[in-house]
Amino acid sequence: MTILLAPMEGLLDFVLRDILTRAGGIDRCVSEFIRITDQLLPERVFTRIVPELHNGGHTLAGVPVRAQLLGSDPSCMADNAALLASLGPAGIDLNFGCPAKIVNRHGGGAALLEQPETIAAIVSAVRRSVPAHVPVSAKMRLGYHDDSRAVECALAMAESGAEELVVHARTKAQAYRPPAYWERIADIRAAVRIPVVANGEIWTVDDARRCREASGCDMLMLGRGAVSDPGLALAIKADLLASRDPAPIGWPALVPLLAQFWFLVCTRLDARSRPGRLKQWLNFLRRSFPEAETAYQQLKGVNDPVLIDAWLAGMAAP
Repeated sequence: MTILLAPMEGLLDFVLRDILTRAGGIDRCVSEFIRITDQLLPERVFTRIVPELHNGGHTLAGVPVRAQLLGSDPSCMADNAALLASLGPAGIDLNFGCPAKIVNRHGGGAALLEQPETIAAIVSAVRRSVPAHVPVSAKMRLGYHDDSRAVECALAMAESGAEELVVHARTKAQAYRPPAYWERIADIRAAVRIPVVANGEIWTVDDARRCREASGCDMLMLGRGAVSDPGLALAIKADLLASRDPAPIGWPALVPLLAQFWFLVCTRLDARSRPGRLKQWLNFLRRSFPEAETAYQQLKGVNDPVLIDAWLAGMAAP
């Protein structure tokens, strides 16, 4: 069982990657996308979005991070991938799944699922541009309007040099609405000769079990489920091993992670966004922890960092 942590723009950035990989169970991360348009980006753009490049391409907990690129021009994608590869990521991932309207309007992300030939050109150009030892993977949805070209797109990626494929089991049109169509991942898995990772709507151990059965995948990618329950990856692995003790992360163990998260937010992010980031994570956590609901209600109107510091200190007190 291999568990990956998903890229999520505006949520699962390097700060939360740091904290969630400390919780355990995550084998690899993928960064939020780095948008490539018509120019070679300076190194500082890559290291700003993926500061783990300063740590050998790993989080501080030692979990490898692949840097994700998003764009539609094969040549420009290749040039930027070559520069990125020189900075030492754990691999390069290509985004063919982002459903954001502004991205799709400019021909990126999931919009490319209507153009398998362009997908093939991008993957091939990137694969040729980076050293052989640097893994190149890709992430896709089942399609744009529908899933009729899902296998065609997957084959375009696999046959052009992608070494691993993550499939979010919904189309762009389906956005993030449940359910996820895990059985369609099985169709893709049967067609390609590279490892396939199942992604989408995995919130619980039972979801993971059903996803594995429907998709046939032993590799899973967690997104919002891991944000809502930082112990989910460990629990999934414990379930797979039929362990009697899944070692769930309870609220008392989560409080120090919240404090570490707040410290990183205060030292690494813009001051105006700091309280909002803590509330954002608490909003997800209250799906799994009743204590998080109480915490969210106590802090939702608080924007003074001093008061948040005091609240966290009180939570940590015996």
